[in-house]
Amino acid sequence: MLNTANESFSSYIVGQCKEAVILGTLCTAGMIILSFPYSTIIGPVMGLTALIPMIGAYIGAALGFLLIVAVNPLKALLFIVFIVVLQQLEGNLIYPKVVGNSIGLPGIWVFAAVIVGGGFMGIAGIIFGVPVAATAYKIMSKSVNERIKKAK
Repeated sequence: MLNTANESFSSYIVGQCKEAVILGTLCTAGMIILSFPYSTIIGPVMGLTALIPMIGAYIGAALGFLLIVAVNPLKALLFIVFIVVLQQLEGNLIYPKVVGNSIGLPGIWVFAAVIVGGGFMGIAGIIFGVPVAATAYKIMSKSVNERIKKAK
């Protein structure tokens, strides 16, 4: 059981890092396509701050907004719209798939673990909900598979 938990938590950390790289890359590419200033600075900052649960993306977006508003206030507003769309795409499609694949948990369960964990324990639940759910999922799957083998 401890090996399963260790594997789940380690895989979760790797998945989070992959997700941060994906978000930073998508942010940079989108900003270059939309001709936003400081795209090569803001994109990686968005990826790095995405490692902070819940508020990381907002911190990165705020820093990006402050940099862009000094150059072009209209583009700064468009940047916020771009970030909202990117966050929705990332949070609802990419994150459950990437993190779920890295820890062996279906995407819908990753999404559910974040929501339930956050509801029960706030930020700590969001951080630990996914690896705890993955550990429980793996233990239950192993138990069910062993029972099926014994029944044959």
